[in-house]
Amino acid sequence: MKIVNSGKEILVYVQKDEPVMKSLTSVCEDLDIQNGQISGIGAVKEIELGTFDVKSKSYFKKHLSDVFELLSFQGNITLKENNPFIHAHITIGKHDLEVKGGHLFEMDVAVVGEFIIRKIDTNIFRQLDQNIGLPVWCTDN
Repeated sequence: MKIVNSGKEILVYVQKDEPVMKSLTSVCEDLDIQNGQISGIGAVKEIELGTFDVKSKSYFKKHLSDVFELLSFQGNITLKENNPFIHAHITIGKHDLEVKGGHLFEMDVAVVGEFIIRKIDTNIFRQLDQNIGLPVWCTDN
């Protein structure tokens, strides 16, 4: 992994075979990023995606082993249990232009992974909402 830190924006190059979510979370921990926004592109593999089922209050997960173009990675960073937590959704495509997407649990870089983290100065954190079944944004205010 390679990092360029301009202060408010951090460019992160996740290298081939490195896990994306683990790597980005590590950057947030090392640079004390508590709130922010992440975007990215690249080529990825070994993807674990999911969709949240409102009735069961749990995720349906699917593992994809193939190599996909990472068309869009959009996420946010908040504190969850006092640790940086990345909530990300992705859109991926194959060579036949078939597109898939969903909530990202983890994926590895197949070729390149280029991400931009934008720090946001606020005090947003996550706390479990029993009605929804997910940790949602909260503030001290």
